[in-house]
Amino acid sequence: MPLDAARALAAGPRTREISWTDRDVRLYHLALGAGVPATDPRELRYTLETRLHVLPGFATVAGGRPPGVIDALSVPGVDVDLARVLHGGQALTVHRPLPVAGTATATSRITAVHDKGTAAVLVLRTDTADADGPLWTEEARIFVRGAGGWGGDRGPSARAEAPVGEPERTVERPVREDQALLYRLTGDANPLHADPDFARAAGFDRPILHGLCTYGMTLKAVVDTLLDGDAARVRSCAARFAGVVHPGETLRIRMWRPGPDTVRVAVGAVERGDAPVLAETTVGLARR
Repeated sequence: MPLDAARALAAGPRTREISWTDRDVRLYHLALGAGVPATDPRELRYTLETRLHVLPGFATVAGGRPPGVIDALSVPGVDVDLARVLHGGQALTVHRPLPVAGTATATSRITAVHDKGTAAVLVLRTDTADADGPLWTEEARIFVRGAGGWGGDRGPSARAEAPVGEPERTVERPVREDQALLYRLTGDANPLHADPDFARAAGFDRPILHGLCTYGMTLKAVVDTLLDGDAARVRSCAARFAGVVHPGETLRIRMWRPGPDTVRVAVGAVERGDAPVLAETTVGLARR
């Protein structure tokens, strides 16, 4: 599995124009499970074009472009088997509230390649701006099994301490049996999330949910539960994908608020004894 870290880091930035409409936003929200109950005013702000608010996680799929975990595989120096690739984490900074429709320029490049011994971690940064200035910045951490061991920098190893004490709020969110199939329509067509044969080749007994779907569901839960639906208050979200989610399971989302502009979150799979799904998750907020 060739991985030329020096070549990947030396590759110039790639720029593409992206555009989206309210239909894309509504599809993304539906793929996260929005719209239940269908006539609930709190859900209509995600599904009805005349009331639409944009969840910040939409930035990860805007324009229907390949997600970072796929996009990084087309960078010079990165020639790896998709079956050995996993999304290890995601960080997003929203510079201003996302518009319901728009056209923007997204510029991405590999900013780091870490040698973890048995694996490599690629960091793909994407900066997106429109005519009015910066919109968002995201970093995808891509875990490539079997691609380490060349003696490179291991990168950061310290992990954030888990929140302590009882969470301020705990909610449970069901994952539909067809949720991964619906989420694929937002642009991430990785067969890991639909094809049982591909999933087994990748080491899983069945297809798994996209990490970014869990990420988006978690952000929606924070907005709905702690922010009274005010999606514009979210300024950032960083999370490590600590484990898989299977369609049909239930997410238990626990939230702590250590300060006025920070929410800490932990997400587990209820049916597997709260097995960790998202860890080291921090949501940054704009103050009122």
